[in-house]
Amino acid sequence: MSEIEEAPLSLAQAPSRRLNMIEAINEALGVMMERDSGVVVFGEDVGYFGGVFRATAGLQKKFGKNRVFDTPINECGIIGAAVGMGAYGLRPVPEIQFADYIYPGLDQLVSEAARLRYRSAGEFTAPITVRSPFGGGIFGGQTHSQSPEALFTHVAGLKTVIPSTPHDAKGLLIAAIEDNDPVIFFEPKRIYNGPFTGYYDKPVEPWARHQGSEVPEGYYSIPLGKAKVVREGEAMTVLAYGTMIHVAAAVCAEKGIDAEIIDLRTLVPLDIETIEKSVQKTGRCLIVHEATRTCGFGAELSALVQERCFYHLEAPIERVTGFDTPYPHSLEWAYFPGPVRIGEAVDRLLKA
Repeated sequence: MSEIEEAPLSLAQAPSRRLNMIEAINEALGVMMERDSGVVVFGEDVGYFGGVFRATAGLQKKFGKNRVFDTPINECGIIGAAVGMGAYGLRPVPEIQFADYIYPGLDQLVSEAARLRYRSAGEFTAPITVRSPFGGGIFGGQTHSQSPEALFTHVAGLKTVIPSTPHDAKGLLIAAIEDNDPVIFFEPKRIYNGPFTGYYDKPVEPWARHQGSEVPEGYYSIPLGKAKVVREGEAMTVLAYGTMIHVAAAVCAEKGIDAEIIDLRTLVPLDIETIEKSVQKTGRCLIVHEATRTCGFGAELSALVQERCFYHLEAPIERVTGFDTPYPHSLEWAYFPGPVRIGEAVDRLLKA
């Protein structure tokens, strides 16, 4: 593996330009492949074609077929090969084409990747970063739109990361690749391409009228386990991640609510200190995520807030989530936690 010889510029010094999330992820992969010859990228259609969402476009041409290559349609084999590569000393970055396809590889992730460091008393590690698009936004229905993040947060030894902006996507992905433990890196496809144009006769949502974000050139990383306070406020604390950060922020702005909005960014490890400080200040907590409600990550957040902030709470904790149903196709927009349901939860919190 190559060693770093020069210290990178600070973020304030580095030039930047506006990228969407796909471009930022592609750039993060390129940066890490240039810095470390042990970083390899592989998965279904990621090589010659550049991935179904084009997140790996151009990487095979630049780094060659030995470091960026296509695999059979075999998620168990993809993850299993990555575990072996990691134990051998590489830093594999396998892509699972959709998060819905990750279940055949679950045994390798849970029984092998997450346990390797512990089972070998630290002699071997699995420094793998499993990238996968997740969530709705493309009318993919039950097999292309799921949000299974809670399954992975339950597994000791796995880290789970979900960015909400191109800037964070690049910095968090670089940090994940550098991490010596396995990381699940979920990419919200609904905000992959910057401004969301809508499908069929659906209008563009106000929160989606953004043009990506400023992303510094070159290398930078964002520490895993550190949440971001998107907006400071006094009326309530809003906890969210991925796409839901933008939806919840738009609702609070439209209603004129002085909410403190926290982007978790990393579910495991979780920045509970930032959450605790905020809820103790505001006395109210709203949790928003796209995944199904029962045993979703919001349930763990609710329990943690209750345990740590009980005497500061002025209202019951509210959760706005997806429904406990298989993911619908034609009713995708109703399934999402949208402005109406989030707005009703905000009103209940303020009236309590």
